[in-house]
Amino acid sequence: MMQDLSKFKLPPNFRGRSGIVTQLWWLVEFFLFKPSPQFMYRWRRFLLKSFGANIGKNVIIRPSVSTQFPWKVSIGDNSWIGDDVVLYSLGEIEIGKNVCISQKSYLCAASHDYDKDDFPIWSKKVTIEDECWLATDVYVAPGVTIGKGTVIGARSSVFKDLPSGKVCIGSPTQVIKDRIVEN
Repeated sequence: MMQDLSKFKLPPNFRGRSGIVTQLWWLVEFFLFKPSPQFMYRWRRFLLKSFGANIGKNVIIRPSVSTQFPWKVSIGDNSWIGDDVVLYSLGEIEIGKNVCISQKSYLCAASHDYDKDDFPIWSKKVTIEDECWLATDVYVAPGVTIGKGTVIGARSSVFKDLPSGKVCIGSPTQVIKDRIVEN
């Protein structure tokens, strides 16, 4: 047998909070966060902070954003998190300052070990450094760091760390050129 899910066990304290707090967040997200009008960015920041997220100043988070465990999320000042972005925060997700994560992107901080029959879950921190732009529908795998100022093209899949100041595209993502900013 390749995997026997009857053997699966969630690691101790994997959620980082009790099951009750986790369920409470999911209710708050469903009833208060998601139905909030687009312009209520302060309200959504307040809700996330109330559950332990570290959210900077002037952060724009759209109401269709979802996160499993906000207490494992950090977002720096002036960053934008677009429509339908998933912050799959089974592990830590750290987003720097002045970062734009465009619609439908998926930051995944956990997976399973498919080489073991009990299919254990594990997490690795995802880091998006300052001044990055992830265009629409970008997937970022567990344990990845995207260097400062790097741009990831639409529909790209990032499976390994990327250097600072680059433009990258593809699946798997490849560096195609330097990012040059003109004033």
